[in-house]
Amino acid sequence: MSYQLKRLLIAMSALLAFSGVVTVSVLLYNSILRPSILLKMDLPLKKHTQPVMETPIKIPRVLSNHDQDADGIDDLDDIVHGARAEVERRPFYKSAYYRGGYPPATEGTCTDVIWRAFRDAGYDLKILVDSDIAANIKAYPRVERKPDPNIDFRRVPNLTSFFNRHAMSLTIEVRPGDVKNLELWQGGDIVVFGKPCPHIGIISDRRRPDGVPLLIHNGGPYTTEADYLLDWPSPITNHFRFPK
Repeated sequence: MSYQLKRLLIAMSALLAFSGVVTVSVLLYNSILRPSILLKMDLPLKKHTQPVMETPIKIPRVLSNHDQDADGIDDLDDIVHGARAEVERRPFYKSAYYRGGYPPATEGTCTDVIWRAFRDAGYDLKILVDSDIAANIKAYPRVERKPDPNIDFRRVPNLTSFFNRHAMSLTIEVRPGDVKNLELWQGGDIVVFGKPCPHIGIISDRRRPDGVPLLIHNGGPYTTEADYLLDWPSPITNHFRFPK
């Protein structure tokens, strides 16, 4: 299978998942994409080729110096642990509307990785987002002046608006092998991708040998921790660290 065709299939799978056509998306993913992408059997590296390195470079760990739930663990580490727990639970990708807002633990989308990881750090992201929408509705164009607590905190545009207001905005450039640049990308950070496949995920504290961090996200069929930061079929539009 050609590299160009694989790129097209990645985009098709993501678009089908985001439009709710989950069954077709998962079949496409499992039958064609998973063997070559997740297992890295024959998918050639894209333009972000990893430099040949004798030993992995070391990127200093930076923390938030904040511990919301007073458990003795920094918020950024808590967020990573919470996101990794989502990988272990392996919720099936399903985009749906739920009364009360929360999907069952066995289901979820990319946005569910975020609030579940934040929950482990002591933050109720639903309450935070709903309260901010109520107080500053003009800052949330996706709401269209009709707040819906059952879904608002699970929409990428709304989370982007929230983090724009309440988190540090950091570089969206990723330079493999550049310690100074990669030090700005820390485990627990939030990354947002734009069109054609809007997406959101959490930066892992695990890295490639060239220092580029892995991504913890649910792009279907399940939540994974993998080398997708530079391979998602949309550009990075935002990079946040919470709290400010």
